[in-house]
Amino acid sequence: MQPTRHPDRFVDRHIGPDSRDIEEMLTVLGVRNLDELIDRTVPASIRLQRALDLPPGRSEFGLLREVSEIAAKNQIFRSYIGMGYSDTVTPPVIQRNILENPGWYTQYTPYQPEISQGRLEALLNFQTMVEDLTALPVANASLLDEATAAAEAMTMLHNVAPGAGNAFFVAQDCHPQTIEVVRTRAAPFGIQVIVGDPAAFDPVKQKVFGALLQYPTTHGGIRDPRPFIEKVHENGGLVVIAADILSLTLLMPPGELGADCAVGSTQRFGVPLGYGGPHAAYFATKDEYVRHMPGRIIGVSVDAQGHTALRMALQTREQHIRREKATSNICTAQALLAIISAMYAVYHGPKGLKAIAQHVHGLAAQLALGLSRLGFRLRHEEFFDTVAVEVDAARLGTIFAAAEASRINFRRIDGRTIGVALDETTTPDDVRDILAAFAGARTVPDADAEEVRLPRALLRQSAYLGHPVFNTHHSETEMLRYMRLLESRDLSLTRSMIPLGSCTMKLNATAEMLPITWPAFSRLHPFAPRTQTAGYAQIFQELEAMLSEITGFPGVSLQPNSGAQGEYAGLQVIKAHHEARGEGHRNVCLIPQSAHGTNPASAAMVNYRIVVVKTDENGNVDVGDLEAKAAQNAKSLAALMITYPSTHGVFEEEIRRICDVVHRYGGQVYLDGANMNAQVGLCRPGDFGPDVCHLNLHKTFCIPHGGGGPGMGPICVARHLAPYLPGHPVVRTGGEKAIGPVSAAPWGSASILLISWAYIKMMGAQGLTQATKVAILNANYVARRLDEHFPVLYKGKSGFVAHECIVDLRKVKRDAGVEVDDVAKRLMDYGFHAPTTSFPVIGTLMIEPTESEPKAELDRFCEAMIGIRREIREIESGKASREQNVLKGAPHTAEVLTADVWDRPYSRQHAAYPANWVREHKFWPAVGRLNNVYGDKNLLCSCPPLEAYR
Repeated sequence: MQPTRHPDRFVDRHIGPDSRDIEEMLTVLGVRNLDELIDRTVPASIRLQRALDLPPGRSEFGLLREVSEIAAKNQIFRSYIGMGYSDTVTPPVIQRNILENPGWYTQYTPYQPEISQGRLEALLNFQTMVEDLTALPVANASLLDEATAAAEAMTMLHNVAPGAGNAFFVAQDCHPQTIEVVRTRAAPFGIQVIVGDPAAFDPVKQKVFGALLQYPTTHGGIRDPRPFIEKVHENGGLVVIAADILSLTLLMPPGELGADCAVGSTQRFGVPLGYGGPHAAYFATKDEYVRHMPGRIIGVSVDAQGHTALRMALQTREQHIRREKATSNICTAQALLAIISAMYAVYHGPKGLKAIAQHVHGLAAQLALGLSRLGFRLRHEEFFDTVAVEVDAARLGTIFAAAEASRINFRRIDGRTIGVALDETTTPDDVRDILAAFAGARTVPDADAEEVRLPRALLRQSAYLGHPVFNTHHSETEMLRYMRLLESRDLSLTRSMIPLGSCTMKLNATAEMLPITWPAFSRLHPFAPRTQTAGYAQIFQELEAMLSEITGFPGVSLQPNSGAQGEYAGLQVIKAHHEARGEGHRNVCLIPQSAHGTNPASAAMVNYRIVVVKTDENGNVDVGDLEAKAAQNAKSLAALMITYPSTHGVFEEEIRRICDVVHRYGGQVYLDGANMNAQVGLCRPGDFGPDVCHLNLHKTFCIPHGGGGPGMGPICVARHLAPYLPGHPVVRTGGEKAIGPVSAAPWGSASILLISWAYIKMMGAQGLTQATKVAILNANYVARRLDEHFPVLYKGKSGFVAHECIVDLRKVKRDAGVEVDDVAKRLMDYGFHAPTTSFPVIGTLMIEPTESEPKAELDRFCEAMIGIRREIREIESGKASREQNVLKGAPHTAEVLTADVWDRPYSRQHAAYPANWVREHKFWPAVGRLNNVYGDKNLLCSCPPLEAYR
């Protein structure tokens, strides 16, 4: 009997166009079938000549049954390990309505603020929360994790205190993963990292430009940092404090202690452990460093009607504009997780947060008392949530065995010290169980003292979270309505396609998302013993094997927790390879003009000297210029960074030759995998020349963008680079000659790797290949429909594009005075998010429809663009004014359209409903067009008083 096809194949759910759609689009393109289109688009010289060696696709039901069996292999112990990670309670109203809600997790980075006001307000709440709790005047809208935030702080201080030497002091009682990530970041710049005891360090004898302290320390102690900070300041240095954010409700905040910068994790504000991530780090500093501060800053501006409105401020710092001179990277945010943490603070308010902190500290004090009554000596008499217990070496094993028998994890600080870090989920019964593990055969003592074990001199006196938003929404009814209000102000994939080139906004299937909030995956501490994490180990092993097969590279690291981190990690691996061969002097990185803005920014992060390679009139790398520049830098050539297919949306025919040129002159080829959506199943980077690539799992492999994070950027490498894959100081991973860690957790944002694993499993080899073909089909269909209205700028030699296309608006600017921004804002009136604006070519739109969008949605988008072109022609013909027209007036809010006075030279009806289908599902922009210049000149990056909104 022949095996039958499963009646409910996931691939049919993921790919938008059905067979009839595909036939109709192929007819428009003038090709007989998908294979002919692919043959004419993808160079034959790089085509994969066999099917991917992956298991057949699964149904959603079958996949969820399999993943539940894998989840059962994880063991959820009560983990009191600490080290910057704490179990927490995600309020169900937040879990259901944000973390598990596609209206929040399918949004894109808020570059179009008029249709992003909801998440911008949520992120502004996050900044305000951080500013208040740290007592520093400016904060960003999150970074990747605490360790990388500390590394970013070091880099910022190095830039703003250039006269204070080249050494950076790190307290030895910082979290070990933070120390090592800082070392990794420092090495390419020759920054000397001095790890030592702050009490013994003398900045007079050893000049430093900066210092990093942990508060409280990784072992739980609380040191008064003020004398140390004063000494560093007196000698020209600046100080960063990595602070536990919950402790700051009770302890004097970094800003009042004299710190110049504060960093940390907001994970314990309602974000699940997830075996290491994703979690949102915070970063706060002084006003004078705001333009050097990494990450996004949400600022308060005004719209065209003079109303308060929010936007991402100071975008000119970012890498897509300043490239290698950038002080901010758009890929280093965790927006969705920052929003969850901010909502946690909104829901609990200042009193609730303080009560949680007092609960945790009170139980820690009870634990300390009980341990003292059992005769144990504490390393610190003053602490917040972590008690360090000194024990006889002979008893250490017995205590850990008793803990394991009770399904409890402690931290082994050293051969004589055990760390016990309590958290929000801890109960008095848990404290008794902990004491029982230490007591052995002895009676567990009563320990119900209410004493405070915090230093009196460091108790917080200042108020925090006084804004009404943190003092209003404490009932679930109020909280639910507030979150739904913000959600209604944002355009996400739940409303319409988001056709952003190079960002691949495709379906994030519910079946892929479900397991990440299952306790078996969400409640694992990243440093739990490996014997308890067999389920995750299986997911990692299978995902690495599948990514290896898809890319053609044998080595894989899942650690980088963003695309930018992947680029950085890949370049660090290349750097280590050169150094191991005695060629550490190689420091030139060739980057084509067409490259993603992240490429030069990442090359600058490893201290490479960037040499730009020209592109020809078709957008391809100018191979002659490449060869000349490779020859000129033969002795110092380290790498070429290239995006494939190119950022211009075409497969370059000369890719093998390009790789050969770089290899001939001693360099390595780094392939930016942002455009893997055009390659999966058709060709593999490992087969045609590159040595390393990163993969944006939040693009090709379906991790949702979350409004600007999370993401994952694992790297895949050739055999000779595999020994250098990133390691970790706490959990062994990486190659035998591993570079230092690039992220805080061993496998980065581990919990969301489940999404990509599930996607590949459900699609299978055939489904993945079909998805790639349909992505290319959809892009070519859109390009063909728009070409006569907005010319497609670059095409392959057979007239086809890859998975995205660039349409040229420069003529309409010249003839009608219409800017790209005008078209982007007018698309909002049609209910669409704009494509990528003015990148990689100024005055263009880059469109990527993905394989998930059905033909009907593609047609709606094309009709919107064609309708806008008709409106532009009215300006060109003089029928409409160049200064006052429907594009310049866009987007049109409900308030503007229903005002008593209408003085515009076009009708309200045409402004609001430019196409009949818009009436069925109209999306109203929350505000009018923003004034970007006002926002940057009058930067306000915390919640304004409530009166400002009235």
